[in-house]
Amino acid sequence: MPLTSETQSKIAEYLLQIKAVKLQPKEPFTWASGWKSPIYCDNRVTLSYPVIRTFIRQQLVQMVQEEFGTPEIIVGVATAGIPQGVLIAQELGLPFAYVRSAPKEHGRQNLIEGEVQAGHRAVVIEDLVSTGKSSIKCIESLKDAGVEVVGLVSIFDYGFEEAEKAFKKIHCRYFSLCNYEILLQEGVKGGYISSDDIKMLQSWRLNPGSWMST
Repeated sequence: MPLTSETQSKIAEYLLQIKAVKLQPKEPFTWASGWKSPIYCDNRVTLSYPVIRTFIRQQLVQMVQEEFGTPEIIVGVATAGIPQGVLIAQELGLPFAYVRSAPKEHGRQNLIEGEVQAGHRAVVIEDLVSTGKSSIKCIESLKDAGVEVVGLVSIFDYGFEEAEKAFKKIHCRYFSLCNYEILLQEGVKGGYISSDDIKMLQSWRLNPGSWMST
C-alpha cells in the first residue's frame, strides 16, 4: 500500500524521540555545503534502536518495491546510506554496492565499492536529501559505469527547491519516508518545537543559503 500520512508522522515522531533531529538556533550547525542551519538530522542514530531500525527498513523496502518494482542492485551513498542500503538489499535478496564521495586514495582507488554491471537497474539509498549534491554525484558515477539508476529513496527530505531542480535535471525520481513539514508538525504536537521555533525554522527553510542565527 502507498505511504500513508500516519507512517510519515510515525517516522517523524521516532526521529524526534531519539534525538536524531537536533535543534540549535543559537548555535547553528554548519553543513558540508557551507550553509548555516538551526536544525540537523542524523539518521544514523536510528540504527541503535532495533524497533525503529526495523520499521524504517520495512517502509523503505515497501517504497522501493511500490515505486520501482524489483531492481537488480541496491546502491548506498557513503556514508550514512550504506547501512540502510545493506538492510534493504538483505531483505530483498539483492546485491549491494556503495559509492564513495571521492575515489579511494590507495589500492585500486575505487569510487564504487562492490560489483556493479552495466545495464543493471539500480535503486540508490540515502539517509536524507538536503541540497541533493551527494545523491546526484552518486547517481552520475553509477551512470558513468553504465548502470541504469531508476530512482532514489531516503528516510528524510528537507524539501529544498535546489534538490528538486537537481533531480529533475537528471531525470531521476526520488521519494522519502518523511519530510520537513511533517517533522515540524510532529515537533509542535509532541512539544519538541515551540511556536517561536516554528517561525524561525520556516524562515530558515525559505532561504537556507543566506540564513544566519540571530
